[in-house]
Amino acid sequence: QGKKLSDALRISAYVFSTGLLMFTALVNSVSWLMQNITLGNFWQTAWLEFYDYVEGDEWTIFLIGAALVPALAFWGFNGILLVADITGKPTFITRYRIQLGKNDPVDKKKLWKAIYTVLGNQFFVSFPMLVPMFYIMKCWDDTFSKELPTFQWFLVELSIFTVIEEILFYYTHRLGHHPVLYKHIHKKHHEWTAPIGVVSIYAHPIEHIVSNTLPVMTGPMIMGSHIVSISAWFSIALVTTSISHCGYHLPLLPSPEFHDFHHLKFNQCYGVLGVLDYLHGTDRMFRQTKAFERHKVLLSLTPLSESIPEPPKKEE
Repeated sequence: QGKKLSDALRISAYVFSTGLLMFTALVNSVSWLMQNITLGNFWQTAWLEFYDYVEGDEWTIFLIGAALVPALAFWGFNGILLVADITGKPTFITRYRIQLGKNDPVDKKKLWKAIYTVLGNQFFVSFPMLVPMFYIMKCWDDTFSKELPTFQWFLVELSIFTVIEEILFYYTHRLGHHPVLYKHIHKKHHEWTAPIGVVSIYAHPIEHIVSNTLPVMTGPMIMGSHIVSISAWFSIALVTTSISHCGYHLPLLPSPEFHDFHHLKFNQCYGVLGVLDYLHGTDRMFRQTKAFERHKVLLSLTPLSESIPEPPKKEE
């Protein structure tokens, strides 16, 4: 256990130091571009125009930023995936399927059940949870400020949000796999052993509160973030979890192999980043599979299921 902790800390330190150097270079270069080639002024001007259009009404601003924009991002992205899931086209998407032969095409009865549950979670769980969040954010001075946060500060916040979400999601998700809780709560989400994008928030309402929503909301509430940062973070979180569940390992997008393997095996890969899984040994089986070799950003047009295929099954 001591060696495992030492290895995990060493890997984390390496990742952190490398990431810090890349982060610094990215911030300096992108910030210069954002603020010196009109983009900085463009977003600030657009924000002020929107602020004046809604007459500075904070509830309207919060509803649009924290509910409407992320919902449009979620359904816009998943709408494209659903076309592929239902019709099997375009092949540019479907040829990158992870679990070959699954959801080809998707069971429509099962799909509609998932969509109804997702809509229920959004309208009757996520949106009501925004009400107490709104009043918490009003206690901060910057949430509805007329001045946008700098791009550098947004990147800092994004990093903090990601770490907080990872910690809260890993432990609440793993708790959901306790036999007592799994049977009555988390089992619903695992009805899909080969997930699709919209299934990312197909869950029991209690799980949707504890594992899906609170880990994402906590960071902005702690940081007192601007509504624009909140809107961007919520949208990124929803699209990212949709990618993790989508069932396709598409070029240039984050690898969904890690969480797809979780749905396939149940007791592996509980987190998002993978650091806590390594520390707790909950990715040991995953690391011995071809899925682990495929767990990378695809930089070519050749599906990884072809370039790194599963070994042939042994004959009985």
